[in-house]
Amino acid sequence: MSDKDVLISMGFDAARVDWALRATNNRGLQPAMDHILEHNDDPIPDPSAQASAPAPAQPQGEPMDEDDDDTAALRAAYGGAGASGASATAGDLEAKSIKCAECGKTFRNTAMANFHAEKSGHDQFEESTEEIKPLTEDEKKQKLAELREKMAEKRAKKAIEEAKDAKANEQIRRKSGKDAVQAKEDLKMKQLTKEAEAKRREKVEEAKARAAIKEQIEADKRERAAKAAREKALRDGTPLPGQSAGPSSAPAAAAPAPAVAGREFKETRLQIRLASGGQPYTTTLSSDATLREVAEFVAGQTLAVDVETVTFAQHFPRKQFSKADFSKTLRDLGLTPSAVLIAS
Repeated sequence: MSDKDVLISMGFDAARVDWALRATNNRGLQPAMDHILEHNDDPIPDPSAQASAPAPAQPQGEPMDEDDDDTAALRAAYGGAGASGASATAGDLEAKSIKCAECGKTFRNTAMANFHAEKSGHDQFEESTEEIKPLTEDEKKQKLAELREKMAEKRAKKAIEEAKDAKANEQIRRKSGKDAVQAKEDLKMKQLTKEAEAKRREKVEEAKARAAIKEQIEADKRERAAKAAREKALRDGTPLPGQSAGPSSAPAAAAPAPAVAGREFKETRLQIRLASGGQPYTTTLSSDATLREVAEFVAGQTLAVDVETVTFAQHFPRKQFSKADFSKTLRDLGLTPSAVLIAS
């Protein structure tokens, strides 16, 4: 049954129904009913002055929105399914309505009864001679107001549910953001801890290196002092420190001992300091290595030193090495077993 038939069955004037359908461009039953109620006291304009548009056919299988349930109820209540309603009364002329045997409600036609059965789950119906009077204008307005109120309640309920969903989604988004920030902070803290531990180990290693260098320097000082004392004792013909005086031939016999002892060292520990300052370089070379090899070692450690132009000096005992010394071994230069050189 069309929207026009439903509205006419509700008791509205056919001309006013045509006017409402034209004015709402046949958008449906609800807009047309709203137009009729709003312009109930207005005169009906001349139809020839307005272009009429055919009512659009309802697409087959198109889903109905949740808010259209009440419109469907109006359609069933005032239009019904014409064929079904006719079949309900064709067999018995006195049957004016259909009654639910379970709740006692009466319905105008089979469509309304089916709608009630779907909503309530009732399945016991019987024909009734009770005639359902058409709704008055006040009853129509009241029914329409009830339907509108029900639609508004559904929309409000839907809005509340959407707001809850939005709030839950926002909480999930915020929690994800907090988790990401926390993970980032944890990663940063681990990185800082790792860097601090590396710096601590570096300081410990530097302290150990400084202590080793200091100890090496002290050992070199003691060694040089002992060497100088031996050489002085040999020159003066006095007993070596820690030895008692012996026959006059003892110093002569002991004279070659330092040279022999010096040649017994197979390796020489060197500490090379730059005249321009900076961290000293330490290495251990063969006692047979030449001074040029020492220059090559230092040049490999820093670009500030060139093998061809670098010179070496020794503070204690004070000595300046020339280019001719570059071909001599560390043993020949008296740098064994350890020495400190100044490179410039």
